Amino acid sequence: MKIHYYGHSSFGLEINGNNILFDPFISPNEKASKIQVKEIPADFILVSHGHQDHVADVEEIAKNTGAKIVSNFEIVSWFEEKGLEGHPMNHGGHWSFDFGRVQYVNAVHSSVLPDGTYGGNPGGFVVETSQGNFYYAGDTALCMDMELIGRYKQLDFAFLPIGDNFTMGIEDGVRAAKMVGVKKVIAMHYDTFGYIEINHEEARKAFEEAGIELIMMEIGKSMNI
Repeated sequence: MKIHYYGHSSFGLEINGNNILFDPFISPNEKASKIQVKEIPADFILVSHGHQDHVADVEEIAKNTGAKIVSNFEIVSWFEEKGLEGHPMNHGGHWSFDFGRVQYVNAVHSSVLPDGTYGGNPGGFVVETSQGNFYYAGDTALCMDMELIGRYKQLDFAFLPIGDNFTMGIEDGVRAAKMVGVKKVIAMHYDTFGYIEINHEEARKAFEEAGIELIMMEIGKSMNI
């Protein structure tokens, strides 16, 4: 499984011959200015919630690639009105796509689309594939639902927000990793703007002391996992 980092909470994954893109917020992100949105491949775009910093480039990329948008019913309906193709889900539901099986799970946050339209309840994704299983938390606070994920899913790694203020911070990120049962975490939703700037060494130390590997990818770089 190959992972590309486009900044903030936006990742592209190559899984079973498919390109899966999460929460594309690239063109408005000054830290991702070297990335060309028109060159990003996507067969599926998974959207955790409706905030601008998670949907900014969904429409352009979907039009460029023909990607199917996977999110909650409200967000998918909003994009379908723009002529885009989507697959609606809601909390607890599973669906099998070409790349693997997806469950839309709870996130404790808020959700409104850029034009003020109600964005449904925010969520995250548990993705099970032949190349590995992972949890993409989206924007969320620490919550007991994570313990259920760890109890019933076998995960290889997790994408967790650690920027604090709007989501979990470092300490709760460690707790979340323990609850979902992973020893490898890819950090997201940090450093993009002032409210969520963090101390990298403090973050690495906190996870290391808990016996968890914290990966803080460089924007524009890729890795195999």
